[in-house]
Amino acid sequence: MQYTRLSALAALMLFAGLANAEVRVEGPVEYGLFESSAQNLQPGERVLTRSNQQIKQTDVIPAKLGTKFGMRYSLIGKQADDTPLTLLYFTPGMLSPDGKRHDKFEVVQKLVVGAPQDVMAFEFTEYHEVVPGEWRFMVFQGDRLLAEQRFNVR
Repeated sequence: MQYTRLSALAALMLFAGLANAEVRVEGPVEYGLFESSAQNLQPGERVLTRSNQQIKQTDVIPAKLGTKFGMRYSLIGKQADDTPLTLLYFTPGMLSPDGKRHDKFEVVQKLVVGAPQDVMAFEFTEYHEVVPGEWRFMVFQGDRLLAEQRFNVR
């Protein structure tokens, strides 16, 4: 009987340690427009930027080519080979050139243990992507919502 209690206690301690190691957002989530000096971009053009690009905090986003918007956040508790992040981009209904409607884009992203910050962003690079209305960004790890932000593109 003593062996069973010790096994149960050890299992409980192990489970408690794992529960404390879950990935979570630490500190504030930055959101808004990623600032750039680029002007009058043409379809397909992108601006190469640094990871420390400044973000102008706003949830109102201009509907024009070259606009990059999203979130930057710090995750703690990341471990190698952990469940990846799922980034969900909900759009007001983007029509691709083939005529298909896209209300959601999903990106699966591995966790980078040594990265001090993570980014979820969208950049308008084609005219069909520039859709006014509410855009909603959500970051999940498995079934757990880690961050969420709504943007009004106009």
